[in-house]
Amino acid sequence: MSRQDHHPASRPHTDRPGTRIVRIALYPLYYMATATEDATRFAYEWTDAPRTATVFAIFTTVAVVGWMVSTMLTAIHLFALPAVPADAPVAGSIEVITSQWAYVFGVPLASLGALYYLLTIALALWWFDTRHPLVIKLLTPVTATGVAFSAYFVYLQLVVIEAICPFCMVSAAATVTLLSLELLVLTRSDTPAMGTLVADARGVLDATTVAVIAVPVLMGLATIAGLFLIPQLPLPETVPFV
Repeated sequence: MSRQDHHPASRPHTDRPGTRIVRIALYPLYYMATATEDATRFAYEWTDAPRTATVFAIFTTVAVVGWMVSTMLTAIHLFALPAVPADAPVAGSIEVITSQWAYVFGVPLASLGALYYLLTIALALWWFDTRHPLVIKLLTPVTATGVAFSAYFVYLQLVVIEAICPFCMVSAAATVTLLSLELLVLTRSDTPAMGTLVADARGVLDATTVAVIAVPVLMGLATIAGLFLIPQLPLPETVPFV
């Protein structure tokens, strides 16, 4: 069966509108479940690493876990910390996430982490959709940047703040895992030079099914935006911290 045969867009659309929307929303999971090792044909030859689809499935799972942890920390920043009195003694996780290094221009660092994980999820889904080696190349600087920032924040926890946030350490482990999986695919794949891949960028964009990437990413962005919107609504007063 060719990739075009099992793509939803290649079948007659006889579903009702509501059913069709659900199918589009669930398509990323369907595509990952039915993924094969068949690669899209390009104008150049390249060799994909064995079990690349399996590695990318693990990559996506780790990225989702990282996003969930970062979103949970964002919720703690927005809903739990305002109930803590300014003069209350803090230690451990609370000391870390209330420190000056836990914010970037007033935005919780965890929120930026959630956006980072959404980017990695989007790139992973893009690979599942196109199987293009350009995505593998793009993931390298993205995952390396995540590890660099995580390493710096771990250093701050251990040396400067002298306290550990378990959720932050889970996120740091997730970034290291993502980079390791990316390098595993990169080093075992015979990918063309970056210049060759960039020249084929229009081809991969034309072959991209936007809904595969946009639907999950927009759902993640809506979740994060909702966390920031809820405190602005006229809700009951915050329960004092005891």
